[in-house]
Amino acid sequence: MTDETALYDAKESPRKAIEFARHEVLRLPARRTVQSYNRALSGHRKYGQLAGKFAKRALDLTGASLGLILLLPLFALIAVAIKSTSRGPVFFLQQRYGLDGALFTVLKFRTMHLHMCDTSGICQTVHNDPRVTRIGRFLRSSNFDELPQLINVLKGEMSLVGPRPHVPGMLAAGVPYEMFDTRYMDRHRVRPGITGLAQVKGFRGETKDRHAARMRLKHDLAYIERQSLSLDVKILTETIVQEFFRRSGY
Repeated sequence: MTDETALYDAKESPRKAIEFARHEVLRLPARRTVQSYNRALSGHRKYGQLAGKFAKRALDLTGASLGLILLLPLFALIAVAIKSTSRGPVFFLQQRYGLDGALFTVLKFRTMHLHMCDTSGICQTVHNDPRVTRIGRFLRSSNFDELPQLINVLKGEMSLVGPRPHVPGMLAAGVPYEMFDTRYMDRHRVRPGITGLAQVKGFRGETKDRHAARMRLKHDLAYIERQSLSLDVKILTETIVQEFFRRSGY
């Protein structure tokens, strides 16, 4: 029978070596193995996140560029309609929360009478709002008033899909959203979108009702956790059907 000799020196090496007939089997410490696995897993996740961000930005740039080119004649018609039916500029500019809570200027077609425009945005638009012009009602019902935000997408301030950008101090059930739900600022971990999961699920418009305000935030946060290229495409498709053909806005 072959002699078996166990060799072990704790001072020289953390490895355990057992020699069987001149063949050495090495056993690495379990902690080092787990750490190596965790580093590899973390690197894989970071790579996946980076690839996802690149794909989303590519979709944004492609969609926004094609949209602006194809919709340019519609933009011209809307601009003429706005200027010929009410006094004031074609576009309405407003400060809103962007990525990480930074403020940016959002673009919209003006839908209200100039002297009634609320640049703060705290006074939310309601059904049959008297501030809205005749052409403005059409633009809001079809959501054509949001189309200039394709420019915001090209500038990197917005995405095609994401939580809708809110004005600072937006109210939910009569109180600032930040006080209504402490998770509110978490929705700004991604770029705001022209459309989002909350909108296609029917939670858009006024947030005076507690349930509507909470459900909108719930869907915004759910999108952030689940976001993917396939989900963005699905939301964009549903938005085209719901908003442009069914005219659910006001």
